[in-house]
Amino acid sequence: MIKDKNQFRIVFMGTPEFALTSLQYLIDSQYNVVAIVTVPDKPAGRGLKIIESPIKKYAKENNIECLQPEKLKADDFVQTLTNLSADLFVVVAFRMLPETVWSIPKYGTINLHASLLPQYRGAAPINHAIINGEKITGVTTFFINKEIDKGNIIDFEKIEITETDDAETLHDKLAITGAALLLKTIDNIRNGNITELKQDNIITKDLKIAPKIHKTDCAIDFNKDINVVYNFIRGLSPYPGAYSNIYRENKEPLFIKIYKTKINNNYSGECIPGNIISDNKSFLYISSKNGWLEILELQIASKKKMNIKEFFNGNKIDENSYCFNLEI
Repeated sequence: MIKDKNQFRIVFMGTPEFALTSLQYLIDSQYNVVAIVTVPDKPAGRGLKIIESPIKKYAKENNIECLQPEKLKADDFVQTLTNLSADLFVVVAFRMLPETVWSIPKYGTINLHASLLPQYRGAAPINHAIINGEKITGVTTFFINKEIDKGNIIDFEKIEITETDDAETLHDKLAITGAALLLKTIDNIRNGNITELKQDNIITKDLKIAPKIHKTDCAIDFNKDINVVYNFIRGLSPYPGAYSNIYRENKEPLFIKIYKTKINNNYSGECIPGNIISDNKSFLYISSKNGWLEILELQIASKKKMNIKEFFNGNKIDENSYCFNLEI
């Protein structure tokens, strides 16, 4: 017998804004979310203020039980989950679950991943898809098993990556597309109308991964092709942010994060990687090995993000300035 939505018991697990969109879709669709699992509160920022995850804030506002385990294998946490008698666990942007957790529900545990699996398994699929210059990406729902992002696929949905998308705009598109796909997937599970696809049966010539991005991965290499540099910057914008250093005569290097650029096809000056051309008023161009990037939005250390005109209010670029990263 098929259960009604309000009788189909779901435990939702997630942390960031990406997960919040999916949770809101489930609640608005009248699914019975009996509990939410998210990360423990933690101090952040200069004042080390205790920060709650977006998922916890939503749980409090909507009077939904919220669990914040330090250890996912803890006996008391596993017992609490078991006592909830959930039909399904739903995971969006959370931690790797032990088998003692994902094996609890009658219908298993499903995950929403922000790529077209098996491509871009890992923690940062949105960033890596843009960095690699992909034109198409998407979202996938799958059953969790013992290996990260390798469970049987239930469904997927493709979307286009535009030339001007960055990690933020693509994130927002995928959050909405993913929430709709997740809702469709849960409806089909509840109705007994799914067909599982093993990822090993998907033929792919070039399997790309999406590991977590660290600060040391974010240094811009202007020795590369102009399109590679352009994609690298937008793939890391706004977080964690691609960076470089501007070296000026008789001044300390100026650390900058670059958030928004465009390829300038109108300037034909000689391309020497890292060279800077500017009028100190309205434009700042930086050369790659075969083209020029116009910098539109950036940030210097201890300052807010700013457009190029705001940057020139307090900063000047001399004739021999250049960009370079010691890390590369």
